[in-house]
Formats: sequence, C-alpha cells, structure tokens
Amino acid sequence: MNGYPDWLVWGIIAALGVGTFFLRYSFLGFLGERQLPEWALRYLRYTPVAVLPGLVAPLVLWPAATGGETNPARLVAALAALGVGVATRNTLWAILAGLAGLYLSLWMVG
Repeated sequence: MNGYPDWLVWGIIAALGVGTFFLRYSFLGFLGERQLPEWALRYLRYTPVAVLPGLVAPLVLWPAATGGETNPARLVAALAALGVGVATRNTLWAILAGLAGLYLSLWMVG
C-alpha cells in the first residue's frame, strides 16, 4: 500500500517503541526514589497546561469532521468547557459542559 516492505514498517515501529521506552526510563527509572529538585517540580506542574491546548486547539479550529474549516458549534463547545472549567476547576464538569455545548449547538444549527 505504501511501497515499503512489511518487515521495514514493523522494524521502524519496534525501534520507535524501544526508543520511547528508554527515553521514559532514563527519566523515571534512573531517578528511582530520589527527590526531584524544586525547580524541576515547578516546571513539571505546567506541563498539562502547555500540552492540552496544543492537543485541543487543532481539533477545535480545524476539525476533520468539517473538512478543516472552523465550525461555530465546536467553538461554542470549547468556550463552554473553558468557562465551566475556570469557574468550577473541575475537569469532569468542564468535559460535560463541552459535550452539552457541542450537542446543543449542533442541534440548534441543524
């Protein structure tokens, strides 16, 4: 299908799996029971805040369901989830608000 032999594709997948394991093990396994420095802990607290918008923004602004065009229903859902998340500081309520916002706006638009 892609012009590459099966053994090469599986070899690349295996090499990436081993590489990923050793990258994670180098950080988690070698530290063991040692305490991380305070500066590292401070920066690690911001990791989800930096990663999650990077994962969600393309799905809201250029969703595959609409052919890559911005959809008002998804913007409403994102704003609802953001508003409820900031107000309640509860992930479950933010997810439910985004879900409700998406389905209500899709229902209203048609």
